[in-house]
Amino acid sequence: MPELPEVETVRRTLEELVIGKTIESVEIAWSNIIKRPADTVEFTTELKGQTIRSMKRRGKFLLFEMDDIVMVSHLRMEGRYGVYKQEDAPVPHTHVTFLFSDGLELRYQDVRKFGTMHLFEKGKEEEDMPLLQLGVEPFSGNFTVELLKEASKRTTRKIKPFLLDQKTVVGLGNIYVDEALFRSKIHPERLANSLSENEYTLLHSKIVETLSQAVKLGGSSVKSYVNGQGEMGMFQQTLEVYGRKNEPCKQCNDTIVRIVVGGRGTHYCPTCQA
Repeated sequence: MPELPEVETVRRTLEELVIGKTIESVEIAWSNIIKRPADTVEFTTELKGQTIRSMKRRGKFLLFEMDDIVMVSHLRMEGRYGVYKQEDAPVPHTHVTFLFSDGLELRYQDVRKFGTMHLFEKGKEEEDMPLLQLGVEPFSGNFTVELLKEASKRTTRKIKPFLLDQKTVVGLGNIYVDEALFRSKIHPERLANSLSENEYTLLHSKIVETLSQAVKLGGSSVKSYVNGQGEMGMFQQTLEVYGRKNEPCKQCNDTIVRIVVGGRGTHYCPTCQA
C-alpha cells in the first residue's frame, strides 16, 4: 500500500500534470470505487465542468481541489493515476477516466480494485469519513515529541500497531514504521507506553527523518508503485530491514528477522533492536 512518501510523490507529479484542467466528463468502469456519492450518475454530474485548482495530500489520501468540490482519493494497495491523450491505447485495469477539455485524460488504474473516491463540498472534506479521524501530519509543527509521548501513554498496544494507527500521526505504513523503529533501535514488540524520554525523542526524529528521506527519493517501489509519470521510487535501495528477511544487518551483520506484529509482517534486527 502506498504510504505518505509515495502519495506525496504522486501528488507532486500530478500537480505538474493536471492543475488548471477542466473535467468535461467522467467514465466509470467499476462503480465500487465510487463511495460518495454512491450514485455514479450523481458523481459524474458533480464533477462535470469542474477545474482542478490544486493537489493536496492528507495522510495517505490525495485531495483534488476543484472550484466547488474536493475529491478525496485513496490508492489502497495498487491504485495509480496516469495522464494520457484520449487517442492513446487503452490501459489494462483502468476503472475511472476523467476526460479533460484539452483532449487529455486522467486514468485511474487499479489491479485489485480496492481504491476509493469521495466527493465533498469544498471546505467540508475533513468533517466526515474518511478524513475525519486522522491524526497530525508528521511534517507539521503539531507533530511533537510531547504529542507522541502522551498518545502512547494512553494505550497498552505494542509500538508498531500504535504507529500504524492513523489517529495519532498519519502517513506511516508497514515499510516506514519498520525503518523508523530500526533507526530508533526500538524493538517492534515493545509496548508503546514503555519508552523512555530519550526514546520518544529519538523515535520522533527518526520518523520525520525516514519519511523526509523517502519523499526526497520518490518513495519505495517495493511492489507495483510508480508516480504519476510512471517512474519508480528509489528509497527501497536504502532499506535497512524491511523486506530483508535472512539478510545481514547493514549495521551489525546479524540476520534480519521477520515476525508478525499486530497482524502485519514485521522486520527487525535482533541485535540493534534488542
